[in-house]
Amino acid sequence: MYRLRNFIVIGKVPHKLRKLETLAYNLWWVWNSEGQELFNKIDPESWEFSHLNPIVFLKIVSPEALNKAAQNQEILDFYEEVISNFETYLDEKNTWFKSLNSNFHPSRPIAYFCAEFGLTEVLPIYSGGLGILAGDHVKTASDLGLPFIGIGLLYREGYFRQEINSLGEQIAKYPELDFSNLPLHLCLDKEGKELQVQVKIADRNVIARIWKVEVGRVQIYLLDTDIQLNSDFDRAITRKLYGGDQNTRISQEILLGIGGVRALNALGINPSVWHMNEGHSAFLGLERIRQFIHSRHLTFEQALEAVASSTLFTTHTPVPAGNDAFSFSLMENYFSDFVSALRISQEDFFNLGRNNDSDNFNLTILSLRLSRQHNGVSRLHGKVSQNLWKNLWKDIPLDENPIQYITNGVHTKTWLAEEMAELYSIFLGKDWEKNISDTEMWKRIYDVYDAELWEVKQNLKVKMINFIKRSLKHQYEWEGVRGTKVVESPELVLDPNVLTIGFARRFATYKRASLIFRDIDRLRKIVNNKEMPVQLIFAGKAHPADKPGQEIVKEIYRLSRTQEFEGKIIILENYNMKIARYLVSGVDVWLNNPRKPLEASGTSGQKVAINGVLNFSVLDGWWEEGYNGKNGWAIGNGKSYDDEEKQDLVDLNSIYDILERQIIPIYYERNEKGFSKNWVKIMKESIVSNAPVFSTDRMVKEYFTKFYEPAVKHFDRLASDNFLVAQHLLNWKNRIRQNWENVKIELTNESGFDGQIVKIGDSLEVTLKIDLASFSQDEVSVEFYVAGIDDDKEKLGIKVIAMDYIGEESGYSFYKGVFSPHVNGKFGYSARVVPKNDLMVHPYEMGLVKWIS
Repeated sequence: MYRLRNFIVIGKVPHKLRKLETLAYNLWWVWNSEGQELFNKIDPESWEFSHLNPIVFLKIVSPEALNKAAQNQEILDFYEEVISNFETYLDEKNTWFKSLNSNFHPSRPIAYFCAEFGLTEVLPIYSGGLGILAGDHVKTASDLGLPFIGIGLLYREGYFRQEINSLGEQIAKYPELDFSNLPLHLCLDKEGKELQVQVKIADRNVIARIWKVEVGRVQIYLLDTDIQLNSDFDRAITRKLYGGDQNTRISQEILLGIGGVRALNALGINPSVWHMNEGHSAFLGLERIRQFIHSRHLTFEQALEAVASSTLFTTHTPVPAGNDAFSFSLMENYFSDFVSALRISQEDFFNLGRNNDSDNFNLTILSLRLSRQHNGVSRLHGKVSQNLWKNLWKDIPLDENPIQYITNGVHTKTWLAEEMAELYSIFLGKDWEKNISDTEMWKRIYDVYDAELWEVKQNLKVKMINFIKRSLKHQYEWEGVRGTKVVESPELVLDPNVLTIGFARRFATYKRASLIFRDIDRLRKIVNNKEMPVQLIFAGKAHPADKPGQEIVKEIYRLSRTQEFEGKIIILENYNMKIARYLVSGVDVWLNNPRKPLEASGTSGQKVAINGVLNFSVLDGWWEEGYNGKNGWAIGNGKSYDDEEKQDLVDLNSIYDILERQIIPIYYERNEKGFSKNWVKIMKESIVSNAPVFSTDRMVKEYFTKFYEPAVKHFDRLASDNFLVAQHLLNWKNRIRQNWENVKIELTNESGFDGQIVKIGDSLEVTLKIDLASFSQDEVSVEFYVAGIDDDKEKLGIKVIAMDYIGEESGYSFYKGVFSPHVNGKFGYSARVVPKNDLMVHPYEMGLVKWIS
């Protein structure tokens, strides 16, 4: 017997087009459409057949087509223009980061860890919002010129491919990815061999190789265990995203966190800031601590202080059940040797992930304890997270605990339709994309001609509808479905002159995709109104283990096939970034009705806003900040009910009422030129109010100034004198904890009493008598605390006033505080003592406070 070894023959790229391969392997082309257009110009048929994948395109395009393109002056001129723009981008000297003159050193980048990255549908290693946000974050870091790298996993089967059969059942398929067809490079060592890292997972030594993805100026490194050196079980660690059981999940997270740190070591990269995007990468903190213990001879506690000072944790989950947690027995099985290397007891190790008396090891708790900077992803989610994890800082008021927020955004150029981008270039100026966060610039949208904006939007709708018809025809023919309008009379499916509502996202039950179908008779009247009809488009995947979510897919599919809704209600299979781009620019209204407050942020509504689509959403996540009463519509009354049935009923009636009384009439309020002037007015308001604010341009700049840059300064201070400063801080914290109970605080006099009325211009004065025990006045902060209460809490907020030291007597320190109100309202006040040390990252990170009784 003999065996034939495979090899592939591809066309040789002519010298005049020699930089095509470099362009193909850098995802710059994802958000710069001219790059895609170049490949299309060379050979439109091959480009279409490649599914818009430049790597596949270069493999299948014929030598004749390449040579013909190399002799076509028009194509060569366009090639030179694209390559010039690409290289200028890579070599840009005047980036936002460089304009800061920051002390942040480019050789010590920000390391951004995430379990998934949604960069392009060509690289399907993402499932939903977390990955898409990560991809947008990376692209923006590139645009801004940040020293930035990403760390993740490379999944052989990615997330599943969704198919919907003729019964409406979701079928999960897992086609294997051919890495040679993806924009990836295998990382090699100096000898040209695969660069590998080794991680002990339970009792096994697992080997992972490292792949590099070029994203503009930024690199993402992805770990892959599917190699012959590993057992079949370990090769499967990176097989599926969010697949398998608890053993698979913890193995993936060990590989991401611990393996990710070791990959950076192997690459010779020494980050200055470590950003954990969700808790999947929480174990990176443990590995960094272990390395500091063994390389710098630090104690565990000393190493923890240093590691935490340079670590940021972003949480995206608003409910306890959504946070990864493992049994202590499972943790013992996987970490017994690692705990020894940390030189702490098993109980101390378990306490790092223990939430109160829980019998699980919680990765969110671990992430919070191994970082000093933490944030939610919207204003409301920040508050939800503060409440969710308040037990870590029990005596600190929720509004002041260390969990902050930065509201998510979207990478504008990735999600903006090309036709809208051309319109923006006319009215905002050619360099508008370099000033995305400029609110004044966006006001020029008010000057866009109404008819022109309407026409661009209608053209995008036609483009979307044509795409959907092609997709559905293929989908139904593949299923063997006959006798449907889609197959037999595609012209009857979706009308560009009809108000079109889109709903596309994960089909998790809390997102309530089927809510609008709860009163089917009322919906029937709305959809089939001959004078003002409505059509709805749905898309989204339910996790393979989420049976209730799959039932929602089935329900919508079944309704879409009934005679009264066929061609008017559509559900698309295998929702991905390509489908999303058509929907977020093509529909008229974007429906979003999660149960509040379970939407941490949501970014799909931000994508539609930049494309002139109007949001119709529950006031949850980002929309709670984005809605201004003139730029879309709010579902419900803003309240959350414990009774889910009541919540559904309130929101459902709101959806129908607003559709019938506002959205539909305004849309069909056509003038003599065939468009609704009031609709266009709302479109403009939506673009102007949302585009500059809910972009990753604003978001990443905020991450840098609020978290990244301060983290470097904090770490460098603690690392001073071979980490003696970290030891100094640790000793101080230990002394504070040991003696804090001895601090006594007493209110000696006050100018008023409970229920007193204080007029604006008058003052409320308090004096404190404090026994500071063994602490000096410099080690504490004495504060007068005033907060709005009851209905005035949100309006009035809180005010913390440093109290003045006024003297000492008989071993007691005396402080005075004065509050002079400037607004009406109902307030509450107190006074407190908290530990103070400039070496702390957050003033309340210890969670210690003494209040007056």
